[in-house]
Amino acid sequence: MQRPLDVAVGVEDSEQIVIRNLKLTIAYDGSEFAGWQVQPDAPTIQGTLSSAIGRLTGENVLPQGSGRTDASVHALAQVATFATVSPIPTENFLKALNDVLPSAIRVLEVREVPADFHARKSAKAKTYRYRVHRAPICPPFLARYVWHFPYPLDEGAMSAAACEVVGEHDFTSFAAVDPERGHESGETSNVRTIFSSAFVRENEELIYTVRGRGFLHHMVRNLVGTFILVGKGTLQRSDIPRILAARDRSAAGATAPASGLFLVDVEYS
Repeated sequence: MQRPLDVAVGVEDSEQIVIRNLKLTIAYDGSEFAGWQVQPDAPTIQGTLSSAIGRLTGENVLPQGSGRTDASVHALAQVATFATVSPIPTENFLKALNDVLPSAIRVLEVREVPADFHARKSAKAKTYRYRVHRAPICPPFLARYVWHFPYPLDEGAMSAAACEVVGEHDFTSFAAVDPERGHESGETSNVRTIFSSAFVRENEELIYTVRGRGFLHHMVRNLVGTFILVGKGTLQRSDIPRILAARDRSAAGATAPASGLFLVDVEYS
């Protein structure tokens, strides 16, 4: 006997139950969501995905992401994994998920992966991008995706300061004061390795791109907020090592708005 949703996507029930591990690559506009992690009374990316998968499979699953993006943070290629006994082919899963998901969330790829693959635990590196719009007037169609900062900045000083965080450091000064969110990877240390950290000017935008092995809660936004102070002349490049050594959140700058932040890529070996 066939289930209605299986008929819709063109598969039949099988007598043999096989547990599959599926990897989703997802893009989303986080503006209208309260972040990745499921919450009881607010729309979230994880909760919306869970509901969509449940509609297709009849299963109660909670997809695990590579990390928790905050409210209003966006993703170009977030990764999530979940186990299912559904026999729906991956190409049909892709189409069916996008049919039931809101337009602000798009599944870009569905792949079957080995059972031991985990979106977060298997990740080797992540890249984030932060967009600062520098023009006097921010177009209304960009406002949800940038931090509009039209005030004077020494962008060269910011570029130089960004280099100071490359390498292995204790990033306590740049972590949110939130012990539960600070160690979502399961690590108990605030030491992280940054592979690259740089600003590039593209037309009216100053874009910060950072690639690292892992990130603490609010870490990228706190870095940007601190680099902005360097651009304003409040801090100098030489202050960045001092701030890192302080291991004190109050030593760094304010948290930059969530709207300009994008999870760009998650790398696996």
